[in-house]
Amino acid sequence: AMAGEGSTFRLRCSLLGHGQDVRGLTRGLFPEGGFVSVSRDRTARLWAPDGLNRGFTEMHCMSGHSNFVSCVCVIPPSDLYPRGLIATGGNDHNICIFTTDNPAPLYILKGHKNTVCSLSSGKFGTLLSGSWDTTAKVWLSDRCMMTLQGHTAAIWAVKILPEQGLMLTGSADKTIKLWKAGRCERTFTGHEDCVRGLAILSEMEFLSCANDASVRRWQISGECLQVYYGHTNYIYSISVFPQCKDFVTTGEDRSLRIWKQGECTQTIRLPAQSVWCCCVLDNGDIVVGASDGIIRVFTESLERTASAEEIQAFENELAQASIDPKTGDLGDINADDLPGREHLKDPGTRDGQTRLIKDNGKVEAYQWSVSEGRWIKIGDVVGSSGATQQTSGKVLFEGKEYDYVFTIDVNENGPSYKLPYNITDDPWLTAYNFLQKNDLNPMFLDQVAKFIMDNTKGQTLLSTSNQFSDPFTGAGRYVPGSSSGSSTIPGADPFTGAGRYVPGSASNAVPPVGGVDPFTGMGAYQSTAAKVENIYFPKKDAVTFDQANPTQILGKLKELNGSAAEEHKLTEDDLIILEKLLSATCNTSAETPTAQQLQTLWRAVNWPEDIVFPALDILRLSVRHPTVNENFCSEKEHAQFIILLLKFLNPKGKQANQLLALRALCNCFVSHAGQKLMMEQRDEIMTQAIETKSGNNKNIHIALATLTLNYAVCLHKVNNIEGKAQCLSVISTVMEVVQDLEAIFRLLVALGTLISDDTNAVQLAKSLGVDSQIKKYASVSEPAKVKECCRFVLNLL
Repeated sequence: AMAGEGSTFRLRCSLLGHGQDVRGLTRGLFPEGGFVSVSRDRTARLWAPDGLNRGFTEMHCMSGHSNFVSCVCVIPPSDLYPRGLIATGGNDHNICIFTTDNPAPLYILKGHKNTVCSLSSGKFGTLLSGSWDTTAKVWLSDRCMMTLQGHTAAIWAVKILPEQGLMLTGSADKTIKLWKAGRCERTFTGHEDCVRGLAILSEMEFLSCANDASVRRWQISGECLQVYYGHTNYIYSISVFPQCKDFVTTGEDRSLRIWKQGECTQTIRLPAQSVWCCCVLDNGDIVVGASDGIIRVFTESLERTASAEEIQAFENELAQASIDPKTGDLGDINADDLPGREHLKDPGTRDGQTRLIKDNGKVEAYQWSVSEGRWIKIGDVVGSSGATQQTSGKVLFEGKEYDYVFTIDVNENGPSYKLPYNITDDPWLTAYNFLQKNDLNPMFLDQVAKFIMDNTKGQTLLSTSNQFSDPFTGAGRYVPGSSSGSSTIPGADPFTGAGRYVPGSASNAVPPVGGVDPFTGMGAYQSTAAKVENIYFPKKDAVTFDQANPTQILGKLKELNGSAAEEHKLTEDDLIILEKLLSATCNTSAETPTAQQLQTLWRAVNWPEDIVFPALDILRLSVRHPTVNENFCSEKEHAQFIILLLKFLNPKGKQANQLLALRALCNCFVSHAGQKLMMEQRDEIMTQAIETKSGNNKNIHIALATLTLNYAVCLHKVNNIEGKAQCLSVISTVMEVVQDLEAIFRLLVALGTLISDDTNAVQLAKSLGVDSQIKKYASVSEPAKVKECCRFVLNLL
């Protein structure tokens, strides 16, 4: 039974089994009420609740990693695996996938270049992984679908959000990023150190915890709604209670903390320095894993609470723990000033309050328990024979590191105040700010300033270098090497000027595509009483832009040539050569384009970008000719050709050039050489092309949709799932901004072509939430092809 309000968590059981630190926990789907743990001992273990008593039994031990296992998640059941699967990530850079009854992995996912330290599963079998290699990867069954690049340091935390296609990553670069369909939509800044954990509250809100000892609550829209302080050191994990906004956290300050209605209502200390992980079970019990290798379960339910003997044994173990004052978990300690045992006669004021006493020269730490009305010993403070803050490095206060945090008691029975201070601060100014902040009488100024100076005597700046080091990596921070994988988006083109040039009507008309084909307005398909057949996809051939007015294009070229700088000017002969090339490639003459014509064209397309568009238009038309296609797309020439076209796709450049470069790329698909080049350079081309979506130009949107469609046609033939993933991501991203129904229609055909005859692609499209994006087009009345095509796609999804 769930416990009532305001009750307290007590030990339910301690589970031995792992030989080293327990690094990750997740509640299991099978058996009910169970959970999975992973450890530095290289194993994962599945635990089931014990029918007879309050404990758990280890049902199943899984091995498959050659190094520490650092994270775990459960993949929901499918037809093939009705009990779901277990995914674990390790320091060997791999992810192992296990069934619930076999100790060896079903398969292993390879691809990360460093430790995999976080996993999250979504609907439809998708898995999201985060790694020290600074990337996150999206997997579907045993394949990597996409890699999320953008963080500049290790990704410590990942979560798939309930709304399809949305993912979160938290990193040692102190930021959190929101990704939609594989692209970064938003970056959340606010944490002052590595983000270590994420937890989802609802479709609109999530929590994060970090090495800055704070928890933050965020809105998906980017706003930080609240910051929670309580921990005194790194917070490693955060987990939410079912059906509410309350949560639990664990960290490097030996504690598990329970938060209700935004307040820390209970602090449970453990006899281990690092409390690495926690998860909440369906019944509201909390499981925690720590550096002593023991898993402990805490419960509010009286019938599940451990026996008095077990609780006593746990308290004894806690009392014997030795606490290192250097961690700053207990504030500043000066043994000479500590009271004796009689101090424990006075009750505490809040749950989790700590009190230090000195007994026979030993310093002991106690914590107040509100529910039991007594002080519980939480350990012996070692090495504190007079050690003060001065020998113990940095302390954290409200998530910031200070050289000192003093506790100031202004009068006997009033509250005590915390005064953080750095050696570099001015003592008088600090004292003044402290009195202001706490609304205290300014007459204390001299006294407080003198207190600061007396207590920081002889301190030099040298002592500040002793910062917390991350217990996992040993280093102070994760500093990625040059291998962090640079972003694939080339820098802005230095030649781009502002100001857009709008080309003449010739290059602006929407090209018809010939024949009685759904892409044309002509011969529109009439649906009769008979069942509408799917004439839309899978599309077998590339769609090209053929519409041309050679006279207008040449006229424009001559006009601009007149005003071109000397070094760019074409001679009369050059212009005649280009005229011949146009007639050869627009099928008005039977001649084959010559090498000389192509060299002249190459000179023209390298004109400055404000006058280059007629030359680009000639390129767009000529590249459909097999000879020209072979010339520009062959092994020898293709690098320069692609660099040239990608340069024109810069969203800051002229829209006319963006449009014609996209159309030229579409037309490359007519011949084998062009298709081969387009597929080889797919990642680069699509990454650049998608940037042109921002201009809100209908013709550019149609060209971008057509490029995606041509890729879909090729990918349908070769069945390359990574390529399909990229195309699906582009379709989903472009659908959000496009208004024009012709562009929408082409995206729908591309989508249908990609997912035809491929169950993996269907699953991926669903996990990206594409079905909900396109539903609205099923009711478009004109043109009818949009509605019909959309319905066919929805039938597949």
